[in-house]
Amino acid sequence: MKKELAIVLLSGGMDSAVCASVASQNYRLSFLHFQYGQKAQEKELECFHKLIEFFKPEKFQIVYLPFFKDFGGSSLISEELEIPETQEKGIPSTYVPFRNGIFLSIATAWAEVIGAKKIFIGVNEIDFSGYPDCRKKFIEIFNQVINIGTKPETQIEIETPIINLTKKEIVELGIKLNTPFHLTWSCYRGGKKACGRCDSCKLRLKAFKEAGIKDPISYEIF
Repeated sequence: MKKELAIVLLSGGMDSAVCASVASQNYRLSFLHFQYGQKAQEKELECFHKLIEFFKPEKFQIVYLPFFKDFGGSSLISEELEIPETQEKGIPSTYVPFRNGIFLSIATAWAEVIGAKKIFIGVNEIDFSGYPDCRKKFIEIFNQVINIGTKPETQIEIETPIINLTKKEIVELGIKLNTPFHLTWSCYRGGKKACGRCDSCKLRLKAFKEAGIKDPISYEIF
């Protein structure tokens, strides 16, 4: 019997790459990538294309969302705001307002067109930066929104396979599933090497260290 189709929201980072590995076990793959003015967008797009070559999905889409940069409000996209290198109180400045809600809305629209039954997203509620749209409750409610806001015969469900895992466990799962971590990028900044100083780099470095595995990408600080 032919496998059902799933969409993977693939940023080019380690979490989304592990989600792609998980999805590939039981589903045919479609990849969805967003370019929204993020400071690492060129590097993320480069990694996205490399991951396409590795996983060979049936379909892929790159969606450009320039309004995020026009809106501003996040150090991840605004040139006026510096990406922090120390922990911030409350919601960090790298939070992009309702980003995952918008991403999932677009993914739902595409899923309904191509007949995908699942949408995989690499949100995490354990070792994460505290973004409100990465929480389990948000995903649960969004699944209800999809059910109510699509055709009666449509059956689409968001899958969050790493939401309850520590970053160390995500690395271990990725190794088990042969995830190509060397093709991924987690740094909030662009460049030839990851900065090693932003929150995303620190979480990634800590995860590989705790897993006892060498991170295969290069960092400026080493």
